[in-house]
Amino acid sequence: MGLQTEDKEQEYVKRKNKKLRRGYTTGSCAAAAAKGAAKMLLGKEQVDAVELMTPRGILLNLPLESICREADFVSCGVVKDGGDDPDATHGLLICAQVSKCEGTGVRIEGGLGVGRVTLPGLDQPPGAAAINRVPRRMITENVQEVCRQYGYEGGIQVLVTVPLGEKTAQKTFNPRLGIEGGISILGTSGIVEPMSEQALIRSIEVEMNVRIAQGGQVLLVTPGNYGETFLKEHMSLPFEKNMKCSNYIGETIDLAVEKGVSGILFVGHIGKLIKIAGGIMNTHSHCADSRCELMAANALRAGISREGALAILQTRTTDEALDILEQEQVLEATMEQIADKIQFYLEHHSYDQIELGAVFFSSTRGYLGETRNARELMKKI
Repeated sequence: MGLQTEDKEQEYVKRKNKKLRRGYTTGSCAAAAAKGAAKMLLGKEQVDAVELMTPRGILLNLPLESICREADFVSCGVVKDGGDDPDATHGLLICAQVSKCEGTGVRIEGGLGVGRVTLPGLDQPPGAAAINRVPRRMITENVQEVCRQYGYEGGIQVLVTVPLGEKTAQKTFNPRLGIEGGISILGTSGIVEPMSEQALIRSIEVEMNVRIAQGGQVLLVTPGNYGETFLKEHMSLPFEKNMKCSNYIGETIDLAVEKGVSGILFVGHIGKLIKIAGGIMNTHSHCADSRCELMAANALRAGISREGALAILQTRTTDEALDILEQEQVLEATMEQIADKIQFYLEHHSYDQIELGAVFFSSTRGYLGETRNARELMKKI
């Protein structure tokens, strides 16, 4: 087990003069396993390792495990390696069973140990296997490459399984997200970059320094990819000026105050920014998760019924809670309450040393609300 590349230098990154080993995602494991199984199915030969080009541009050489060759299918697996940034899925065997099927193209499904999406608002729709878009594309492209190699033009069925996935998923946030029965197959770059918390905060500071050097006195900040996508597709602000803060809302504010920045506008998903409405300035689920409690409290301020508030306390995603708010006809009023609380805690954290505001949205409903000075900050940006 271990990340192997043609360029050995690519296997490591330096963090604070320390050499840390990269890893690879569950998505890379699934794609490599599918590629290996397809080669054995169509080529009729034993394959012990495969090369996989990741979206990050790093070429992996991954050994195959638990190979099973039958007349009508081949299955094999790749062991997940988180490098020096291990998580709950580190060491798991990610398997793919490949068989021929009617029609054309590559069909991907999740089996044992792969979670099933049950609620809206995630990368995949309810009912689908929790195999995200980038891993699906990686699997498809690599299997298609093998089909072209062997001149096969028929259909291919890929079944992704994780033998210990259901047990491991209990250590992840999947149950809270309504993903049942296993882990998610994830990864946007194919590579796990080891990075400590302090290194992450340092990277935020470096990016902030660049924005300030470009003349930015009011910063446009998104916690992650969802905020970035919403900003790009739905807001008339200069997308190129945005910077990411990950989960570190408080640290970002502290850095901005220290550097003399005059303002910050945060643009983020309600699932993250609602935590600020409770004074939570590190939005990682490991630090705190009180989304449904905060939603219910603000809904009560907005006039929701006792039954409605109790129903919100049973939700697992903010999108599910938003549906209840709409049914109770307090959606807009609740968002106003949340906006007020976000504003209060932003100002409380900064001791009014900097002008702060936020715009929040959901993946299914789009724009939901903004704090009272968000428009003024937009003008200044």
